[in-house]
Amino acid sequence: MQQREVTYKYEILPFCILIIFQVGFIYNAYVYYNAHMNVLEKVKKMQSERGWSTYKLAYESGLTQSTLSNMFARGTCPTVDTLEKICEAFGITLSEFFEGNEKKAHLSKEESELINKYRSLTDKEKEAVNSMVNALFKK
Repeated sequence: MQQREVTYKYEILPFCILIIFQVGFIYNAYVYYNAHMNVLEKVKKMQSERGWSTYKLAYESGLTQSTLSNMFARGTCPTVDTLEKICEAFGITLSEFFEGNEKKAHLSKEESELINKYRSLTDKEKEAVNSMVNALFKK
């Protein structure tokens, strides 16, 4: 009887390992699917908040309309390059896209351009810009 219990344990072990791998695979697939859907849902939400059509998003991002339409229709996660272009169109960075701060003000394209230009200035040039802006508000 002792011998049969030991054999039984070794017979069921591969089955248990298989179940563990299947559960792990299903969980990873679920996480992967939700991560992609969250990215697409967020892009759609931001698009909706601005009243942008897929055409408008394509125009502003420099992507083709078919690229965006296929991405939404198939539920595929955009590449980093594609998402970066979408974020640029929305006037945000990739990190701002993923941080999820909904209370952040949305910048216009002009405001975004000014910020990007400011960021490319040297420290001395930034000091000069800050002085000019402060002088304007002291009037």
